[in-house]
Amino acid sequence: MSQPPKISSKAKVSTSSGGKRMRSSLESQPKTPLAPAEAVKTLRTFKAPKFDQTVNVVVNLGIDPKTADQALRGSISMPFGIGRSARVVCFCQSDKVAAAKAAGAIEAGGDELVAKIEQGWMEFDVAVASPDMMRVVSKLGKVLGPKGLMPSPKAGTVTPDVAAAVKEYGAGKQEYRNDDGGNVHCVIGKMSFKDDQLIANLNHFIAVIDKARPASVKGTYLKKCAIHAAMSPSVLVIA
Repeated sequence: MSQPPKISSKAKVSTSSGGKRMRSSLESQPKTPLAPAEAVKTLRTFKAPKFDQTVNVVVNLGIDPKTADQALRGSISMPFGIGRSARVVCFCQSDKVAAAKAAGAIEAGGDELVAKIEQGWMEFDVAVASPDMMRVVSKLGKVLGPKGLMPSPKAGTVTPDVAAAVKEYGAGKQEYRNDDGGNVHCVIGKMSFKDDQLIANLNHFIAVIDKARPASVKGTYLKKCAIHAAMSPSVLVIA
């Protein structure tokens, strides 16, 4: 079984201003897990760059990533959003195109949308599809699959209510899945969020992952959890 991700306090840093900032932050990086509220407060003590950093969370799980019935994949909407929107395309029949675009889809349609993507257009972040369109979308498997953009029932991106899916994903709903090391990553917001918003999003993420525990997993499931901003050290969290 893979080992939990290591949070090193000896990371190599450059002599640039960003490197000096990281070195200074590493010196005050906690070595033990903190409660979610304390972890968020600690994240704010690190010297920050001038832009609004994205805040990420990663959990290392006691699963066997090579076992199909222990793989995790799903979707999650944070209680307070994640501070950014996504560009969504929708594969649907012509009678649903108007509703999909009204919900925020930047492109919607069937064969014509498939053809556009086959010609190299990839200016989107999420693809949703109605179930009856998957026979058409399957043509794009080799294009969308490697990029993690293939619509999936497990992620909620294959659904009869494509307009609702477009709206949710456009507002920041995320798909999650474990990687080969048994880790699951997600965005929980921005540093400009209030503490209680980040804490609520973090607790919601942990609860969703905990509830998704595969029945075949034995022993410790939530092995390690950490949060970090785009340019800060990570802070271990008591999950």
